[in-house]
Amino acid sequence: MTMKKLNPKVKARLRRKMRIRKRLSGTAERPRLSVFRSARHIYAQIIDDEKGHTLVAVSSLIPEIRDQASGMKGKVEVAKAVGKLLAERAKQKGIEKVAFDRNGFKFHGRVKGLAEGAREGGLEF
Repeated sequence: MTMKKLNPKVKARLRRKMRIRKRLSGTAERPRLSVFRSARHIYAQIIDDEKGHTLVAVSSLIPEIRDQASGMKGKVEVAKAVGKLLAERAKQKGIEKVAFDRNGFKFHGRVKGLAEGAREGGLEF
């Protein structure tokens, strides 16, 4: 991806992302929990980088979350619900410890809400 034509905010996030990903990688014992935040939705997946496989994926678009989202106050609460569901599905697959990859986003608001929800669900990071 060429960085020349990108919005300066996006460019800065991608630069932060690269700096983080240099040191952070998911293994079979401790896969990487990657978060992506768009203007409307939030996506999270647990990835084994050694094999290049996504083990668990959840987003605010899946029906289970979408049905609950109408009764929630804001996007932070939706993110928390996504985190809890992700942790629940990870537990079913035997995943308890993950490395948290905020993907260049600040650990604040929805990203923090997702992390708190995942911790409440039983994931360790």
